[in-house]
Amino acid sequence: MNHEPATTPPAQPANLFGSASSQSTEFSDTSSALTRTIRVAIIDDDDFVRNVLSSFITKGGCEVVGQAKDGDQAVDLVRSTAPDVVIMDVRMERMDGITATAFVKELPNPPGVIALTSFDSEATILDAVSVGVDGFLAKDSDPGEFVRAVRRVAAGEGWLSPRATRVVMESTRRGGRANSAAVQSRVSLLTSRELEAVRWLVTEGCSNADIAASMFISETSVKTHLGNAATKLGAKNRTHLAALAVQAGLAN
Repeated sequence: MNHEPATTPPAQPANLFGSASSQSTEFSDTSSALTRTIRVAIIDDDDFVRNVLSSFITKGGCEVVGQAKDGDQAVDLVRSTAPDVVIMDVRMERMDGITATAFVKELPNPPGVIALTSFDSEATILDAVSVGVDGFLAKDSDPGEFVRAVRRVAAGEGWLSPRATRVVMESTRRGGRANSAAVQSRVSLLTSRELEAVRWLVTEGCSNADIAASMFISETSVKTHLGNAATKLGAKNRTHLAALAVQAGLAN
């Protein structure tokens, strides 16, 4: 496979909290991601898009630690720059973003991945969920949404905008019927609190803080409930958990 060198911006001075990298996991305590500069890598085959996204992310207070123009450069870029979050175009010429994400997620302590998509293919959405994508954004999303998504994914909470939530839910409902019976059988393993936390996640797209306030429990308890639910349902991350819950009919 042809591997072109990925580009890495010059090192920048550390901010007040330092810039040491520490990877977040989906349901663990990731509060440190909110108190230091979040490291972001951008992978897209369009130079203009990469530059615009880099500007959005930098102005939002995050650090762009590297860029690449095709999915076949993703693993090398992640290994060399240790980003907290990767913004990954779904459609690229040599290796698409779904395949690249699958390779990235096999790395030790993988970063969160936000998929850039036009939401025009249900198969693509389902494939992205299945390989562990942590969030979805359209390329025409506003700058603030990109920054919010990066911060949420870095904090281990995933990101589904209202538009993305609708598309993922509809795609999952139509494309996931074959697996719905198996998922429904595992739902019976959830405790009442785990089930309640998952319902809040699916129906409202809530953050941990919002779920905690709604359930009158701590954010740590929310993470524990969602983590236990993910384990019992076989979910790879928060987005996958939401998709499986939709298959099981918990969004109705």
